[in-house]
Amino acid sequence: MAQLSDDCFAFGGALQRLDDALDSLAARLSPVTGLERVPVASALGRILSEDVRTRFPIPNFDNSAVDGYAVRWADLDPAGETCLTVSARVPAGRVDVPALKPTTAARIFTGAMMPPGADTVFMQEDVVADAGSVRLPSGLKAGSNRRFAGEDFTADAIIVAAGTRLKPQHLAGLAAAGQAQVSVRARMRVGILSTGDEIREPETGEPPRPGSQYDANRPMLSGLLAARGMEAYDLGILPDDPATIASALGRAARDFDAILTSGGVSTGEEDHVKAAIEAAGRLDFWRLAIKPGRPIAMGTIGRTPFLGMPGNPAAVFVTFVRFVGPVLDTLAGARPLRPQLLTALSGFDYRKKKDRREYVRVSLSRRADGQILAQRFPKDGAALISSLIAADALAELDEDVTQIRAGDAIAILPLASLMG
Repeated sequence: MAQLSDDCFAFGGALQRLDDALDSLAARLSPVTGLERVPVASALGRILSEDVRTRFPIPNFDNSAVDGYAVRWADLDPAGETCLTVSARVPAGRVDVPALKPTTAARIFTGAMMPPGADTVFMQEDVVADAGSVRLPSGLKAGSNRRFAGEDFTADAIIVAAGTRLKPQHLAGLAAAGQAQVSVRARMRVGILSTGDEIREPETGEPPRPGSQYDANRPMLSGLLAARGMEAYDLGILPDDPATIASALGRAARDFDAILTSGGVSTGEEDHVKAAIEAAGRLDFWRLAIKPGRPIAMGTIGRTPFLGMPGNPAAVFVTFVRFVGPVLDTLAGARPLRPQLLTALSGFDYRKKKDRREYVRVSLSRRADGQILAQRFPKDGAALISSLIAADALAELDEDVTQIRAGDAIAILPLASLMG
């Protein structure tokens, strides 16, 4: 397991914009996971550790894109129908394809090698085939329905770049390049802990005792990590006891690639995580100009990365998908996800502070005119799980925005785009 320097998260403490913080960390962090080779067929969700290039063009020969008839375009009558004798039959997979004789056509099938001399293919639906000949309409452009060698990838082209989290389309490209196995990063192993004497394990649906609540964060974080192809390990709930917290974090630092906690990292008298981490390593608070959220605790325990998050579930979700998740991506060897902003019309009025980026939970619907309408969840609380369940997207209101009116165009991030 690779280790980080003890000052990799060092930060001066000034309020920092989200994108600047992510860029800064991406430049200073390096992967903490090892390498392994896996079959392409089982590489879905894995992080490619090196560029994969093709040693040959794809496709590596000119071929027909349709079932039809291959011809020399110069043999066609530009003013009317052309009748040609069918001189050859070329099925897919045939390698001894003869050159096309002048003023003749070759019956050809999808994927079959183009006969030398042929440059254009008529679809079989567009012609009239007679016994031994074919009648071709005018107007087809030269080169139609012909796939050229290398039109998908040229020789020595990068099929998939290092740091890519592999999706089904990437597997197709790797297979087309003849790759049976690829080198990937080992799955990142993340230990998850919650803290607090008031936190309880979910039971059978009965109400928790007064003054306590069931832990919603660990199951949510396990799902968020799994969506990024990481292995989540539930390490339970820690009481508000300094010695117990220090011992548990020390064990986790030896066993996992990273540690993720929720709650207990502020400066209250019962927030003991901060002292436990500082005793074993280094801790920095990154003051991000985002809402919901607050300073994120980041540091190292025995040089194993530690990330401490807020305790409220909605704040945990937003800070994970927009900050903690991309940081873990970098540590896992992946290019951090920078989701593409989409546009919707605001269905609400809203005011916010300048120089702070806010994320408003919204549901989406399509208006009669086809435009997407974003409606704000009626309550803003950082503890409201109902707002996450109801939301389809996060409306991202950037630092320079101070007011939104109903009907304004706003940027949205569909939740599916944030999951990795």
